[in-house]
Amino acid sequence: MTNKKNYGLPIAMMILLFGMIAFVTNLAAPMGNVLKEQFAVSNFMGMLGNAMNFIAYAVMGIPGGLLLQRVGYKKTALIAIAVGFVGVAVQYLSGYASETSAFAVYLLGAFIAGISMCLLNMVVNPMLNTLGGSGNKGNQLIQLGGSFNSIMATFTPTFVGILIGETARAQITDVFPVMYIAMAVFAMAFFVLLAVAIPEPHAEKTEEPVGSLIKGALQFRHFVLGALAIFVYVGVEIGTAGTLNLWLSDANDPSGALVGKTIAGFVAGTYWALMLVGRLVGAAIGSKVSSKMMLGVTSFVGMIFILAAIFLSPEIKVNLPVLERAASGALGFGLNEVPINAMFIVLVGLCTSIMWGGIFNLAVEGLGKYLAVASGIFMTLVCGGAFLPALQAWMADITGYQASYWVIFISLGYLLYYAVIGSKNVNTDIPVE
Repeated sequence: MTNKKNYGLPIAMMILLFGMIAFVTNLAAPMGNVLKEQFAVSNFMGMLGNAMNFIAYAVMGIPGGLLLQRVGYKKTALIAIAVGFVGVAVQYLSGYASETSAFAVYLLGAFIAGISMCLLNMVVNPMLNTLGGSGNKGNQLIQLGGSFNSIMATFTPTFVGILIGETARAQITDVFPVMYIAMAVFAMAFFVLLAVAIPEPHAEKTEEPVGSLIKGALQFRHFVLGALAIFVYVGVEIGTAGTLNLWLSDANDPSGALVGKTIAGFVAGTYWALMLVGRLVGAAIGSKVSSKMMLGVTSFVGMIFILAAIFLSPEIKVNLPVLERAASGALGFGLNEVPINAMFIVLVGLCTSIMWGGIFNLAVEGLGKYLAVASGIFMTLVCGGAFLPALQAWMADITGYQASYWVIFISLGYLLYYAVIGSKNVNTDIPVE
């Protein structure tokens, strides 16, 4: 058994990288505000950085799994960290590029960073499990990493909101401090993992061709519908808060929802904070409540929240505890009026918090030898975080922000269908040994 005490430093690095996945991934959505203002583009164009980040999953999902089998977890982690440093560095350089090329350079950096996030997602869970000695200790470390992931997801949009403040025209250079932090963490993690000898998680080998395994997994209806559910879920998770940030920051929006960029960033961060709360609750009741029940109930409740956000007037205000800037320029917490729509939208974070685990558990049930390749397909379908938020941003350009949340409502409706009907394994006659 692995002695956890011997691996304190690499464990800390893995937990830090768990947080970096959220830190870098959730930088893309609030950066939409910066891209919109610096380049005077639409909401759709502003969300392209987010899209490039998640398109990388579609490109790298299955190749990343093959890389993992070929070189192992530690080398894959080192490659992922190095790629992540390069991706953030390219985003940083876009701040110095010419006005005509800066947008394209930033998108390239977002894509490279997305490749890193895809690879890191594949390695951090099994690495933490092994470093913790597997069993309950390993699971405890994974839960700790997941909690830190949620904390960083909360921090990123809030920090970006503080950095860009209420400037008339935000610039990529305004968020350089975020990029400095990311590059420093990647560099530190790389040299620590390079220097430390750590055990390698067990990677299953199979003589069966990958193509045959993929074909076999796709024979299961509940898995195919579950893979689509992951595509939809990630789009919901990212689009719900990302579009809210754009809405509350948009001085040209006629609905009267404007609260300013700093407060908008903090309100969007509240969504991710509620996801942390939901995950803790989900972990507490997970042994007593089925994945099907949890996914079904949260999808239905999320649909109710979204309907309220769509139909209630933004002129109705509620007080939420947010970060605000005093006349002196100092930052502090206080109650601030925001549209009631924002309150219902951030409450969706409680619902989305448990969906990934629920969908995964339902989709891979009974897959046997196809489980590993199914996980790779799942990672590929994370690209839903690119397409659905971009679709919602495009809808916002055409119909307005409130009506764009029909994209989220319909998506949650599909997740409810999957929980109630689509998750049933109707292919139990297929051999899986």
